[in-house]
Amino acid sequence: MTEQETYMAQALALAREAAAAGEVPVGCVIVRGGEIVGRGRNRREEKQSTASHAEMEAIAMANETVGSWRLDDCTLYVTLEPCPMCAGAILNARIPRVYYGARDRAMGACGGVLNLYMEPFALTPALVGGILADECRAVLESFFRSIRADKLP
Repeated sequence: MTEQETYMAQALALAREAAAAGEVPVGCVIVRGGEIVGRGRNRREEKQSTASHAEMEAIAMANETVGSWRLDDCTLYVTLEPCPMCAGAILNARIPRVYYGARDRAMGACGGVLNLYMEPFALTPALVGGILADECRAVLESFFRSIRADKLP
């Protein structure tokens, strides 16, 4: 297993926690110097907060752990391609590398719908998609399949 797959597996564990809690299963970890400094999973339903995406939760924890809003020596791993809000937070946190699992063709801002990082911002992260993509996609598909099944008469 590569280093990227190892960290994505940690994010996948958080995505599974989110699913078990009835949240859309997305998980995220932020790594600095080989140590996870931020962890997050979707908590929108729990907190009734639009901004409680996995990346936002992980960034907040990393800010606290590192003691700075600048995360310019960190790498972010997330199971689903970041949305526009999260892609913007990644830019603002100055995170230089982003790895994601599954593509998001509905809300993805890193190539799924648009690629925010192709715009001429002062600093844009290196972006690599498809890390454990099949596993990340399977968790999402299983979650949404079970929701649809629950809605059937």
